[in-house]
Amino acid sequence: MGLDRAASIADLRLKAKRRIPRFAFDLVDGGAEAEVNLRRNEEAFEEVLLTPRYMVDVSRIDTGTEVFGESFAAPFGMAPIGMLNAFWPDADLTLARLCKRQNVPYVASSAASTTLEALAEAADGNGWFQLYVSSDDTVTEGLIARAEAAGYEVMMVTADVPAAGKRDRDIRNQLSVPFRFTPEVVLQCALNPRWALTSLKHGTPNVANYADLLQSATSYADVQKTLITPSFDWESLRRLRDRWKGKLLVKGILHPQDALRCAEMGCDGVVVSNHGGRQVAFGPPTIEALPAIAEALGGRIPILLDSGVRRGADFVRAKARGADFVLAGRALAYGVGAGGRAGAERAMEILLLELQRALGQLGVPRFADVTRSALSDMPASQD
Repeated sequence: MGLDRAASIADLRLKAKRRIPRFAFDLVDGGAEAEVNLRRNEEAFEEVLLTPRYMVDVSRIDTGTEVFGESFAAPFGMAPIGMLNAFWPDADLTLARLCKRQNVPYVASSAASTTLEALAEAADGNGWFQLYVSSDDTVTEGLIARAEAAGYEVMMVTADVPAAGKRDRDIRNQLSVPFRFTPEVVLQCALNPRWALTSLKHGTPNVANYADLLQSATSYADVQKTLITPSFDWESLRRLRDRWKGKLLVKGILHPQDALRCAEMGCDGVVVSNHGGRQVAFGPPTIEALPAIAEALGGRIPILLDSGVRRGADFVRAKARGADFVLAGRALAYGVGAGGRAGAERAMEILLLELQRALGQLGVPRFADVTRSALSDMPASQD
């Protein structure tokens, strides 16, 4: 199936799965434990029903959105994903450049396979920086200083990794960093020659921003121990707020009281996120957690949302339930896995087209005008 015949993000996912060795595909596609949260994130979006309104002039659709004083062409950006170059070589830079061309934000993961400086250059003003707070304060400070020097003005601190998620697929695949070329891995690479040859050309992926620190790492668990700390608390967040002079977002919020506390501490926004179902095997889908958080905040600070986004209508669902902006990670990653730059562009095209059609069907030509009134009064869409 050619990229032009890919009708949905699900189609691109299947195409990517055929092109990528299992161990590399599972690294991005997989979730925590039995992956209940991963599945529920998508299913919960589908359960949010919207009511179409007709006989409205929708000949001109405006998907533009403003957040943190910046105007973007669409209400979504690229969510941070670590080690994405293992999924498809050069995926980080491919997606950063795509986001710049489309005028949407690109969130560079501190666990990316590409340096934060290179990603800032590729995103060219559209880059945000995502921080994992390390157990080593000097590592955290070093990353923040580098982000400042690279010109990032928005920092997104991830709060939902006090303990590394248990990802059963990675355990079964014996995922290691750096990669070990076991007989099974060699066989998978042989069965996916395009991935293997492209990977050889670009070199073995690693966690680029921690390269010096991870020379002795033997497993992905070792990498996670460097990236996260179980002692990150509200006082730690307060110190980060004092340290970072730009916009500070807190990612991983699922409880209204936590969202309120972030606002009271002077944070500039929260990201309602369960890490795409990759960290916790239980808990609410983000679209279900969103309304209570939106009600508690009452518009005090912007609310972003990620986890489970697969359709353009999901942006409308999130807006109707109280989000100001959305981040999509796997949806765009599947595109680059399905066809490199052309696949990434196809994923973006699908999401934008679906968003435009959803707004047209709803009778709301401007995304900014979507409100709770778009929600259906059927039981499945009740808060």
